[in-house]
Amino acid sequence: MSTLSALVCRAALAMLVAVSARAQSTAPAEPPSGLDTGLEQQVRQLALTGTATHTPGAPRVDVSIGQLDPRLRLAPCQHVEPYVPDGMRLWGKSRIGLRCTQGPSKWNVYLPITVRVFGTALVATGGIAAGTVLSATDLTQAEVDLAEDSSVPLANADQAVGRTLARGLKPGQSLRQSHLKARQWFAAGETVTVLAQGDGFSVAGEAQALNPGIEGQLVRLRTESGRVLTGMPVGERRVEMPL
Repeated sequence: MSTLSALVCRAALAMLVAVSARAQSTAPAEPPSGLDTGLEQQVRQLALTGTATHTPGAPRVDVSIGQLDPRLRLAPCQHVEPYVPDGMRLWGKSRIGLRCTQGPSKWNVYLPITVRVFGTALVATGGIAAGTVLSATDLTQAEVDLAEDSSVPLANADQAVGRTLARGLKPGQSLRQSHLKARQWFAAGETVTVLAQGDGFSVAGEAQALNPGIEGQLVRLRTESGRVLTGMPVGERRVEMPL
């Protein structure tokens, strides 16, 4: 092959490679979830709407869509309907249902999603060891993912200062109710004030605690008449009754 022919061949090969590269770069990328673009948008909108319904006022919500189990072999379907399964909370790691409503074989599968709900809450300014009694300098406010933990995040320093950490915190980690050591409001055998509140009324009385009043745990009470009730400790020798 002459030198001129070799140069022409190399130029043609280079042109083909460039055209192929441009074609690949302009081709639409398949969504990471493996769903078609339209269905993925429906899933994302359903998750955003559902989260907003149960978390009004949330400043920012982000939805990450996972992938179906690769072992699934689903029959072709002309229409797939996304839905929120009964009892499913769109918070943190969750699921969206997908069901085939038009196809030779009806099927129903669950698509994993992760819902992040951002808001302002308390975070540790530095590493804090378990057993530490929290001070105002240990905490600051920052934007956190409220849904990254099932425990309730604390937003105000008044809820935390003076409390003892049951679990250590890393710098920047959000402070949750579960991180705090539960308070004991009264001991078994003590007389407590029992408060029942409803729409437009409030009734107070006294009863004897049958077990210690631990924060976040129901306590059994015995009234003067001998009736046994169950309530929630809410303060020093104070119990609220569910209605």
